[in-house]
Amino acid sequence: MTLSMQWLTMAVMLLSGLGMGTVFDGYRVISNELKFPRWWLPVLDVIYWMAAALVVFRVLYASNNGEVRAYVFIGLAIGVVLYYLLLSKIVIVSVKWIIGAVRKLIAIVLKCLDILIVKPILLIYKLIMVIFAFGSALTIFVLKTVVQLVRPFWKLFIWMARPVIRPLGRWLTPFITKWQLAGRLSKIGLLIARLWSKWFRR
Repeated sequence: MTLSMQWLTMAVMLLSGLGMGTVFDGYRVISNELKFPRWWLPVLDVIYWMAAALVVFRVLYASNNGEVRAYVFIGLAIGVVLYYLLLSKIVIVSVKWIIGAVRKLIAIVLKCLDILIVKPILLIYKLIMVIFAFGSALTIFVLKTVVQLVRPFWKLFIWMARPVIRPLGRWLTPFITKWQLAGRLSKIGLLIARLWSKWFRR
């Protein structure tokens, strides 16, 4: 392997060390901000180191066909040290700012959805219920008024038709007794009386 290839590999490993530090700080900040359970941290650490090893080996294979030499570890160490000396605080602050911005964006979106969709739907629902209640009350009021207006004419009609109804009643009495119409009519009358008292005598 030529000297230029060795320096190239060392530079690539230095960049890999910088990338490893960036990803490590980023996932640590995210896990703290999102309040991951503590027992998740060892699992995430293992996943991180496995992924980092695979990426570093892939980069190493692309740069010098996977040959492991001392300068490879030196480049990684220099990259990690430079990252924690120069970039760690910047990355942490940047990741926290991004998380805060995403949270504010989500809050704005949810607020817009509440104002544009949820509240109009609730308002329409309440308006429909008010209209339905008003319509029901108006219908009951009209029916009560109609019944009160018709009652005198109904009594007058019954009084005028009484001479005809009495002979007809005598003629229908055997049939009424046979078909047990009296009991059935009494049940219907009780039901009508209950509905009357419920709707028109409040």
